[in-house]
Amino acid sequence: MATRPVEIGPVGLHTARAIERLRLVRGLTQHQLAARCTTLGRPMSNTALSRTERAHRRCDIDDLVAIATALGVPPMALLLPLPSVSSDDRRGC
Repeated sequence: MATRPVEIGPVGLHTARAIERLRLVRGLTQHQLAARCTTLGRPMSNTALSRTERAHRRCDIDDLVAIATALGVPPMALLLPLPSVSSDDRRGC
C-alpha cells in the first residue's frame, strides 16, 4: 500500500519562508547556504534547500539546526513569526 506524504502545516510554511527571507537578507545564494550546511556537517544540496524553501520538502530538525547555524540565528528564529516593528522602533536602527 502506498503512503500519502504528510502535508506541510502552517509552521512548516512559515519556516520555509523565513529560511528564504533570512538567506536573502544575508546575501546568500541557495548554493552558498547549502555549502555552509555541508561544511557544518549536514550535507545538503542546493536542490534540497530550494525544495525546502518552496515547501516542497519537509525540513527535519537536523536540517533546521544546520540552516539556522549557517544563517547565524537560533533555530527558534526560523520557527516563530518575526516581531512587528513599529515606526518608533525603526528610528533606532
